[in-house]
Amino acid sequence: MYRKKIVCLLAALLLCLGGCGGGQPERGDSGGRKQETSAVNSGGGKEEASGQEEGASKEDFVPYTAPAFAGSAFHADKAQGKGDIQVDLSAVSQGYVGVTGKAEKRMKCTITKTDTEESYAYNLDNEGAPSIYPISCGDGSYLLKVLEQTVDSKYAVLYKVEFEVVLEDEFQPFLRPSDYVNYQENSACVKKAAELASGAEDALGVVAAVYDYICENVTYDNEKVRMVQENKTYLPDPDDTIATGKGICFDYAALVAAMLRSQGIPVKLIVGDVSPEAQRHAWNMFYTQETGWVTVDFRVDADSWNRLDLTFSANGQGNSFIGDGENYTDLYTY
Repeated sequence: MYRKKIVCLLAALLLCLGGCGGGQPERGDSGGRKQETSAVNSGGGKEEASGQEEGASKEDFVPYTAPAFAGSAFHADKAQGKGDIQVDLSAVSQGYVGVTGKAEKRMKCTITKTDTEESYAYNLDNEGAPSIYPISCGDGSYLLKVLEQTVDSKYAVLYKVEFEVVLEDEFQPFLRPSDYVNYQENSACVKKAAELASGAEDALGVVAAVYDYICENVTYDNEKVRMVQENKTYLPDPDDTIATGKGICFDYAALVAAMLRSQGIPVKLIVGDVSPEAQRHAWNMFYTQETGWVTVDFRVDADSWNRLDLTFSANGQGNSFIGDGENYTDLYTY
């Protein structure tokens, strides 16, 4: 059996979707090295992170088993709308909606939780390709609008619909693919995640393996920062991040979410600000029901969302920057 106290280096990372390039650390001679990975026992001393209990044999190892793949899709036969604007609300209990539309100009979709006025605005392909958007704000009443650009930053409403959401459970939006965390059951990132999970005993072991893999194989792409600053419609492609071995914070966070979600581990992709410069950044939080897990500077709390930032960690920036997480301001959750 694996120890119930294992190394699972959980750091926090946030790439500036529009301005983190100048402040991102370059890899030096020690670039990409991971932080100290010693497990800490309840008495305050360190244990060897061997991964197995004393006296245990390889035959005792039982690999982590992921639940059935949780996908998402646009169901045209269940959609409603007006003309070329179609909205699929058939899977709201699973935490997402599907939208498709055609128009001459740029299109957007907004999803607002009416009682709290929390609102998300998304770009929508104007040539009919369907989009999947997460329902990030939990149970309640929502208003969805599909809009077309008129002049400059002004948009006209083409279609709107109100709907109620009662999630199967609070994790549904964070277990499935969407436009922001884009993967399929046969994606390269999913296959790699399954490979890594086969060597882990439980969910925390999977998190640790994915963390190590990304730290060792993905470097920060300073050139892409400039491209993203000019192209406001950029969305990450986890498979491309694996193939190129490069990415910005948005790519890191989407890759983490895709790999862990595909293995049944709820993960949020969060966009927000990191102080002291209030840089716009993207990072992750994951959920665990395990107990007794301790990291270098972070305790992985039972039944709680825990912060995970691979951008800084993978590029040699340690917990000294991340601190206790108070310098992170969550703005949007996907």
